[in-house]
Amino acid sequence: MNKSHAVIVSYSRTPIGKFHGSLSHLSAPQLGAAAIRGAIARLTPQSTVGDANGESQGVNVPKIVEAYMGNVLSAGIGQAPCRQAVLGAGLPEDTICTTINKVCASGMKSIMLAAQTIENHTHNSKTPIAILAGGMESMSKTPHYLPSSRSGTSLGHSQLLDGVIHDGLWDPYDNVHMGICAEKCAFEFGISREEQDNYAIESYTRAREAIERGIFGDEIVPIEGPKKRGKPTDDVTNDEEPNAADLARLPSLRPAFQKENGTVTAGNASSINDGAAALLIMSEEHATSMGLQPLARIRGYADAEGPPTQFTIAPSNAAPIAIQRAGMQMQDIEYHEINEAFSVVALANMRLMNLDPAKVNVYGGAVSLGHPIGMSGARIVGSLYHVLKRSGAGVGCASICNGGGGASAMVVERLS
Repeated sequence: MNKSHAVIVSYSRTPIGKFHGSLSHLSAPQLGAAAIRGAIARLTPQSTVGDANGESQGVNVPKIVEAYMGNVLSAGIGQAPCRQAVLGAGLPEDTICTTINKVCASGMKSIMLAAQTIENHTHNSKTPIAILAGGMESMSKTPHYLPSSRSGTSLGHSQLLDGVIHDGLWDPYDNVHMGICAEKCAFEFGISREEQDNYAIESYTRAREAIERGIFGDEIVPIEGPKKRGKPTDDVTNDEEPNAADLARLPSLRPAFQKENGTVTAGNASSINDGAAALLIMSEEHATSMGLQPLARIRGYADAEGPPTQFTIAPSNAAPIAIQRAGMQMQDIEYHEINEAFSVVALANMRLMNLDPAKVNVYGGAVSLGHPIGMSGARIVGSLYHVLKRSGAGVGCASICNGGGGASAMVVERLS
């Protein structure tokens, strides 16, 4: 056992809600708080949030000394979104909090920072401690902007900017929607509309089967739905997107970004969503000393950057570095999670890394489950663990592209 590695001791996420769907009444920090409470509760069946000394009623819960939470669309949320989520979850006021924005890779970067904090013994604690990591996004609550309102508009029209597009989905370097970059990828790799549609249908099929089998029950914490006048409030327990799509219509959808000869549609791209995910990271030594069974060991991680318009293939640069740092080779990786920002992203990266499609995104991905951009990097790490657990496999790699030409990747080894 290598006790220098950071380990994941708990993982939980909210369901993923559709745009203006069943979670749209909650802010990103409120969703984050729910995921945090869920992660703490999953340490043991009866665990509760500890007090400032890390103590709880009858169960050993490590003191959470620091938190990193990814969040991309922070306008209108209020200051320090991570801090809001942490205090909203009932954690002590002395918990150190940092909000991370690495666009779609924010949630995974948060896990990396947590792992580095543990591995570097930053807190130099002899008593068991944990670092919280994850990501959260409410794309439904992201406001529109009126940039001219600060200085005033003396004559003519004023334009509202959509915060979701402007700060989440727009390439400011080439001044194009990121969907145009996906079209560029499809053209350069010769990936047809039919291939993308078929991939999307397979993603939806896998996600629907996973829901039917109750697979996501091991990671989802139920969320109280919107209040209805005169009616009891229902809990949201499943992801909304998978069963909402009409797959028969998917091949006939119009191109979303490039009208002439376009191949990327709303059906074969990820959707706009709300959700949050949280993980607890400890040293392996501290976890075992408390009698906690680690879920997975974090073996390696890496970031990579390239041309902004080629963010689509950046996972194929980050994943090999993470795998090398883990002391492994590509053939040692049994399963992959590649975030499906667009179907073409998964298709291109599988081709570049020569991956078996049957071993990638086994229970569906962002195309079918949804893509709350600050959450997804954390979700795919947690989902990867559950894939490994259910398949009896040992090692997997999660990778996710991000706007600006980057990507992050992480290798985990299942321990339980």
